[in-house]
Amino acid sequence: MAIMQVRNVSKLFGPHAEQGLELLQQGWSKERIAKEKNITVGVNRATFEINQGEIFVIMGLSGSGKSTLVRLLNRLIEPTSGEILIHGQDLRKMNKEQLRNVRRKTISMVFQKFALFPHRTVVENAEYGLEIQKADKKKRREAALRSLELVGLKGWENKMPDQLSGGMQQRVGLARALANDPEILLMDEAFSALDPLIRRDMQDELIELQDKMKKTIIFITHDLDEALRIGDRIALMKDGSIVQIGTPEEILTQPANDYVERFVEDVDLSKVLTAAHVMRRPETITPDRGPRVALELMRERGISNLFVIDRGKHLLGVITAEDANHALRNNLKLEDIIIPDGPRVGPNTLLNELFEITSLSKVPLAVVDDGGKLLGVIVRGAVLGALAGESKNEEVKTNA
Repeated sequence: MAIMQVRNVSKLFGPHAEQGLELLQQGWSKERIAKEKNITVGVNRATFEINQGEIFVIMGLSGSGKSTLVRLLNRLIEPTSGEILIHGQDLRKMNKEQLRNVRRKTISMVFQKFALFPHRTVVENAEYGLEIQKADKKKRREAALRSLELVGLKGWENKMPDQLSGGMQQRVGLARALANDPEILLMDEAFSALDPLIRRDMQDELIELQDKMKKTIIFITHDLDEALRIGDRIALMKDGSIVQIGTPEEILTQPANDYVERFVEDVDLSKVLTAAHVMRRPETITPDRGPRVALELMRERGISNLFVIDRGKHLLGVITAEDANHALRNNLKLEDIIIPDGPRVGPNTLLNELFEITSLSKVPLAVVDDGGKLLGVIVRGAVLGALAGESKNEEVKTNA
């Protein structure tokens, strides 16, 4: 469900911006408009939707328009044209009071610079947004303490900002935004000023926080690794325009044009693609079938093993052709030969975690959900095949 809809939003800076819009429609480039008309195109007809509860990353190189775009979404910068709908209400048509209420209750923003008051304690900084809204002192303090606990700063409430590390100061900025309990969180290069290790920790904490709070987060970054790591979907910008929107896997495996392809060419796919990307349809059997049926199924399908599931598709184990033959000769039931402790992984397991498991396993790797249902299997070679660019839909036999 879309919480925000952005329709043909543009921002042009300079005299006669409306003329610049007409020239864009006629096919003029950003460079030509700047050179001949002295008009700078910040954002060029951006159109997208943001779903409730997702982390939507807007990324691009310096000058691509990403920071301008995020400031259009709460009208810190006024759009030149287009619509920005939040719950169906156009932000551009709101008066000052309506816009103020949206900024107080619906959208909060976390900036790259921490912007903490050095003379205020951590908790006083966290409650500042509620203070200027004239919220009740007790309620704003309670909200600030809750948000500080969420970001891992419980016990630091009475410290001063200069007693905190850079990462901890950024957490205070995040807590200040969360204290308002917004539906939408705008984060403009929020982690880019941090050291690499602290930055990665903050990325992990943001993902964990999102799992708890289910906020809608619009995250701006110039770092592709960061975008791939935290984004549910990514909008890639160039020269003020959005050139592709997709999941991290779609951006990596289905680049929309040469620019996107060059942008992602050096990414280590094994640290981005998951088990769900390479798993295949499993060949299965239920335990009430006999070893003779199992052997016939293997013969027909040209495979050497079957996964055993119950009627609810929960994985019980795996059987091999060798074991099925042994059961047939010794009048055993199928349930007597099930191997119950075969290797299993979740669908979100990264490929670089699968290399050793698949190389050591004699049977395909089972992919199961949290409830133990069999989702798919990963055969030997599928991981390397995916990294080499094989299609996910290519037919691969499920024998080890």
